[in-house]
Amino acid sequence: MKATSCPPCATIKPVQFTEHGTTRMDNYSWLRADNWQEVMKDPSVLSADIREYLEAENAYTNTQMADTETLQSTLYQEMKGRIKEDDSSVPSNDGTYAYALKYIQGGQHPIFYRLFLENNHEEILLDGDKEAKDKAYFKIAGASHSDDHRFLAWAYDDKGSEYYSLKIRDLASGKDMDEIITDTGSGGVWSSCGKYIFYVRLDENHRPSKLFRHEVGTDSALDALVYEEKDAGFFMGVSRSQSGAYIIIDIHDHETSEVRILRANSPLGTPEVVQPRVVGVEYSLEDRGDELFILSNINGAEDFKISSVNVHDQLKHKDPNLWKDVVSHQQGCLIRAMTVYKDYFVRLETYEGLPRIVIHAFEGNVEHEIAFAEEAYSLGMIDGYEFETTNLRFTYSSMTTPTQTYDYDMATRSRVLRKTQEIPSGHNSEDYITRRVFAPSHDGALVPISLLYHKDTALDGQAPCLLYGYGSYGISIPASFQGNALSLVDRGFVYAIAHIRGGKDKGFEWYKTGRRETKKNTFYDFIAACSYLNDKGYTSYERVVAHGGSAGGMLMGAVANMAPDRFSGIIAEVPFVDVLSTMLDDTLPLTPPEWPEWGNPITSEGDYRYIASYSPIDNVSAQDYPAIFALGGLTDPRVTYWEPAKWVAKLRAKKTSDSLLMLRTNMDAGHGGASGRFERLKEVALVYAFAIKVAQSTGNT
Repeated sequence: MKATSCPPCATIKPVQFTEHGTTRMDNYSWLRADNWQEVMKDPSVLSADIREYLEAENAYTNTQMADTETLQSTLYQEMKGRIKEDDSSVPSNDGTYAYALKYIQGGQHPIFYRLFLENNHEEILLDGDKEAKDKAYFKIAGASHSDDHRFLAWAYDDKGSEYYSLKIRDLASGKDMDEIITDTGSGGVWSSCGKYIFYVRLDENHRPSKLFRHEVGTDSALDALVYEEKDAGFFMGVSRSQSGAYIIIDIHDHETSEVRILRANSPLGTPEVVQPRVVGVEYSLEDRGDELFILSNINGAEDFKISSVNVHDQLKHKDPNLWKDVVSHQQGCLIRAMTVYKDYFVRLETYEGLPRIVIHAFEGNVEHEIAFAEEAYSLGMIDGYEFETTNLRFTYSSMTTPTQTYDYDMATRSRVLRKTQEIPSGHNSEDYITRRVFAPSHDGALVPISLLYHKDTALDGQAPCLLYGYGSYGISIPASFQGNALSLVDRGFVYAIAHIRGGKDKGFEWYKTGRRETKKNTFYDFIAACSYLNDKGYTSYERVVAHGGSAGGMLMGAVANMAPDRFSGIIAEVPFVDVLSTMLDDTLPLTPPEWPEWGNPITSEGDYRYIASYSPIDNVSAQDYPAIFALGGLTDPRVTYWEPAKWVAKLRAKKTSDSLLMLRTNMDAGHGGASGRFERLKEVALVYAFAIKVAQSTGNT
């Protein structure tokens, strides 16, 4: 597919960098704004030459996609038609109230409300649409009420840069108090008395490094520093245990963690370390009275186990030898999450690539599993506010089944369906087929692939395919309901998710063999998945459009270099493609915490050379490339806007094919794209229109 107008040509300004005796040339480093920290907070300060280039690329993209405007509008209306506009979550009880959120007809943002259980009276706490008025970007990070139900702490981002502002609302008057706490990592966590709130503040490099305590009604400049993390390689977050007894300070990178706890009823106290950090040991915890329950990978339990220990003994001795296993380590059975209630603890685990929920009753120490019938599905647990309860709320969906919310009685083992995701435009699960197949990779490893296609789609090699992949940080992509994808599937596409190494879909080993010095397995697995779908007649190479975002965008860049002939098109959203330069720049927000995931090319020549061997920008070459659509966000603190910009500029200069190459930078948003549930759909429609356009250039769709 030929470009019909002249694309922008980025100015070449060569800069040399030398590391470990190797010199490399970067012709487009000028696209990285020297004042990027300021740009995150105020996009208007972006230098004119960079803005001009990004806007020229946006204009070119608009020109190239002009022939799909009607299609985009149709796709948008289809996807919007699958959303119940006046929707509401299932209320969650907390004392005399039940809390929930809802959307109204035409509303873009959530409305937080509560019901007074005695008479079912509804009270609006926070109207997201009202707060977002006249803002180009607006996102609420969350809202949490104090234990006495008097106050609501809520945080918002109005730049897309993930610098959140925290406000406190007096629920009696419905008005926000005078104090505004800026540059927070997200929301706040209440003390038991409702007088104090704990929050994490971001530093000048966008790192969550300091925990503060704020007293309601006082100047935030007087807030007390509770804990400061000196190591730039660690993230920090704050939460409250399910029992409500503890404030939990979680400090971690991608392979090591440390937890400090503070009694929620003693907010002026000093947090205590539960177990000092040890490289490679990860743990998290919940409590039940004087007993801590610890989910950890200690002593080689790479798929994690659950232990218990007396909280006073542990805080005094800090000795993991005191821990007693409650759920022993089982190789290949990955424990993903744990929640502790008064009489039960519940764990979400993955076995043989599928999730399951297991309930453990303290009385009698008996366990049972909640059973499901479909071949591939997704599960999630919703903790709620209550500790003394027999009720467990969970969600279930599959690629053909819309999300269902259940309340499960852990004592009687009965479940009640509380809500089924409504598809206003209609949805018949029997019209679709979902399958789980396995592709042999280069070394014999079997890569799971989740498939969705219409029952009338002929599997004769002629069907187009959108093949999605991620494969990093141990994140597994669930085989959940994808309402938007139906717009492709109804047009004859096979929608496929490749569960490649780098995720934990088949346990920790699956993650371990797709990171650091084995990262290339992630790329080989994705290529193998594509080859399998071609060989088995689900699609053909000339009809496969690959799709990934963030670290999955790095995957897109890598496979474009390694196997460009296997794909007709590639969609790379906020793609992490300048891996080597980013990992060498320790001033960027995520670089030090990311070294355990990718390696540290500053200190290790081996890490440098391995990253250099796959980093997408560094391996762009003079070869034919498929059609590529890259998308970025100007205020993105995770994958900075200049990564896709530099990548596209270099591809234009190097590639030998006349295939379409486009860059779109959202000048009003960051990593998550447009805010608002409908505005985001417009971006999805644009991406899907590209996929359809590419597929139509090689066959009928």
